[in-house]
Amino acid sequence: MKPLDFGRSDDPRVQAQLDRLSALSVPQGRLGLETIRALLDRLGNPHRQLPPVFHVAGTNGKGSTCAFLRAMLEAEGYRVHVTTSPHLVRYNERIRLAGELISDAALAEVLAEVLNAGEDLAPSFFEVTIAAAFLAFSRTPADVCVVEVGMGGRFDATNVLEPEALAACGIAALGLDHERFLLAPEDGVPLEPMARIAFEKAGIAKQGVPLVTLSYRPESNREVIAAAQRAGAPLAMCGDAWDVRPGVMTTYHDQVGTFTFPRPALAGVHQVQNAGLALAMIQHQDRVTVDPLAMAKGLLNAHWPARMQRLKAGPLTGTREVWLDGGHNPQAGAMLGEHFAGQRLHLVIGMIEGKDPTAVTVPLGPTLVSITAVPVPGHDWHPVEAFGPKARPAPDVASAMAMIPDDGLPILIAGSLYLAGEVLRLNHELPD
Repeated sequence: MKPLDFGRSDDPRVQAQLDRLSALSVPQGRLGLETIRALLDRLGNPHRQLPPVFHVAGTNGKGSTCAFLRAMLEAEGYRVHVTTSPHLVRYNERIRLAGELISDAALAEVLAEVLNAGEDLAPSFFEVTIAAAFLAFSRTPADVCVVEVGMGGRFDATNVLEPEALAACGIAALGLDHERFLLAPEDGVPLEPMARIAFEKAGIAKQGVPLVTLSYRPESNREVIAAAQRAGAPLAMCGDAWDVRPGVMTTYHDQVGTFTFPRPALAGVHQVQNAGLALAMIQHQDRVTVDPLAMAKGLLNAHWPARMQRLKAGPLTGTREVWLDGGHNPQAGAMLGEHFAGQRLHLVIGMIEGKDPTAVTVPLGPTLVSITAVPVPGHDWHPVEAFGPKARPAPDVASAMAMIPDDGLPILIAGSLYLAGEVLRLNHELPD
């Protein structure tokens, strides 16, 4: 079954363009930036007409890092453009103009313009999306942009950004994901999987633009350092140029000094690293200035749906304690296991085919009172048997919730961002 990643809209103008988008996919065997560059050239090269850009790659945590960046920059009073992926409920979530989700009218117009311009180029879904975002950004006044890499980095459509546009590039946590694309055989690339992942992510490095990163395994660190040297990018790696430590307060340290901030609003110990990366990206560039008070306010105000999100009381949750996380790889599973260590909880899980069904259940194993497996709407999903002998099936999330006893224990819904989007829709918590 083809993923329904393009979404649905109640606005017929938007739906007409989403129907056109639904026919697009990643062209098999095509790698490179030639198509997106040709498309942007026809549109007047809007990526060269942007305010300073913070460009963020990574396997896990890049979206949270973008959320922290946006919150801190807005706390300083800047108008911020943002493009992230995927969307959870509405395609509009992918494009935020000067702080607000793009309107249906503007979205329909910009998608039509991009699709018309590239009809004979056979662009991918994501190439059209990024071209539309950059076109909308170039036409709406703002002070700064935050751009999340979609997949990888070296050949990602966002990597058309040139040094003149960039304030800083960042790389969040690394892990194995999208292996079919990111580990595809190619001459002249690292053979060790994690070294190859680092090589791909670090492909966003640009001459003269600070490359701010976490610290990784030795083979990954070597590739990041080599990529920065090849590009001529000043490297600021955690542990060398900066550091961040969790505690009652968050302690951040770099060459300027030591700063103490509140714990990040986003739940999970791993979010301290993501917050630290956002802080370091701001600290290691000179295109915009952000006061420490604004940084602190941003850490407290950051919001990133479906990433360790405590759901509100609503039609799906009732008054129970329900957590939502779209994590689906071993790194995300490890973070969930760490966050819920020592607790007891119920798990509702849905995972699309091709993902490791044990990625979440194994790290959470000691905490789980029950496992209920559900379909992922619009996708082929793992059957209940994939989650072990103790798992039981449910036809949908609402049915799964009804099957869980009201015993006062928390419920975690996890395994897929597509499932997370359905949960938010059912609980009337649309991302805004």
